Amino acid sequence: MSEKKSGKASGISFEALSSLDAPVSFWRGIPFGLQHVMAMFVANLAPIFIVASAANMTPEQSATVIQAGLLTAGLGTCLQLYGAWMIGSRLPMVTGISFTYVAAAVAICADKGYGAVVGAVLVGGLLELVLGLTAKYWRRFVPPIVSAIVVTSIGFSLLTVGAESFGGGSGAEDFGSWQNLTLGLISLVACLAFQLLMKGTAKQLSVLFGLVVGYVVAIIMGKVDFSGFADLQIVSVPRIMPFKPEFDPGAIISLGLLYVVSSVEVLGDTAALTKVGLNRLPTERETAGAIAGDGLISSVSGLFGCLPLTSFAQNIGLVAMTKVVNRKVILSGGLILILASFVPAIAEVFNSMPQAVLGGCTIMMFGNIILSGFQMIAEAGFTQRNITIAALSLTIGIGFTQVSDIFVHFPALFQQIFASNCIAVAFVVALILSLVLPSEEHFLSVPTAKNDAAV
Repeated sequence: MSEKKSGKASGISFEALSSLDAPVSFWRGIPFGLQHVMAMFVANLAPIFIVASAANMTPEQSATVIQAGLLTAGLGTCLQLYGAWMIGSRLPMVTGISFTYVAAAVAICADKGYGAVVGAVLVGGLLELVLGLTAKYWRRFVPPIVSAIVVTSIGFSLLTVGAESFGGGSGAEDFGSWQNLTLGLISLVACLAFQLLMKGTAKQLSVLFGLVVGYVVAIIMGKVDFSGFADLQIVSVPRIMPFKPEFDPGAIISLGLLYVVSSVEVLGDTAALTKVGLNRLPTERETAGAIAGDGLISSVSGLFGCLPLTSFAQNIGLVAMTKVVNRKVILSGGLILILASFVPAIAEVFNSMPQAVLGGCTIMMFGNIILSGFQMIAEAGFTQRNITIAALSLTIGIGFTQVSDIFVHFPALFQQIFASNCIAVAFVVALILSLVLPSEEHFLSVPTAKNDAAV
């Protein structure tokens, strides 16, 4: 009997792969777990490269943070899969370093240093943990249109970050050189070509393919520094507290708002995952546990000097394509990430990658975030009320932060939180408008009243 007819893949039935808790051989499940790792690997480390560059970290410091990113992504995945008490969704979630915090972290690095970022990550993670445990009390106050605006503004906020990487990295002596622009363009074209030509789950690896092609070309052009490999250890244990945390109020509030934003994102991620993978809505326990799990692992990430984590949309897309939701299978992926964190060579390969290569690949990822936001706005509905909320919050959030001097007469703490953080501004404006604007029926009745008066 053919493999297709027998319903088997690599010795595992599709029924077992598409069931949360069906018995599956750990070793036979590794290829499917590895697939989940490959889908998120680059996106997990890309925020670290960007923030490390903004913080002017040494190669050794950057490698330490990359190790921590791999470790906490693996630990977070295991926590979400199986949970502990009320923490963890117990769903096939894969966690990784979140792009939500990149723009704010870069701004904090420029003003207060990376220690302030670490302190804010530690405190903010505890805030998200509490938000998860109390989700049933507040989730009704955050309508889908607010979540959609948050995702859209995140995408827009990252465009300049992607462009700076494309040019060679902020502060680079050869920024905007033809070599950097060529590397960025080659990486981008490689990503696009792979995505257009490949089929099925292989499309998920387009960013990885672009990075590999760009890295090889960078080696040929002499743009890769191999000095970091000279005295590299075979095995290295990730360090706890490699950076001294600083608990700056402005940094804590700035990232704290984004933890609230991330909690809202997780509501949508959990619903999307259960819909595409299990064909049902998430339970209240699953949603609360997912948010709490992200919060706890983010605080753990802060202990290792790394950035906040969240559930990865890339892997939700992979579940939609493959229907592989077996927790034991995806656990193998989490364990692979943990093992990778003890191998310094992996961190050094990514650490030696030119910023232009990263920019060529990530700029497409950032564009996809914007489009995801547009799709969410469409799903929320183009009612007059939603259009008003979206138009005002995005205009004020993105427009005002492009002209940050508009906040010059506001208190210093307010400026630190909002002046260059379009995500926080858009979220606050959208939330306020969703609470104070009248219902859609009122919007519909206003033109009717005018027409009646004219008649």
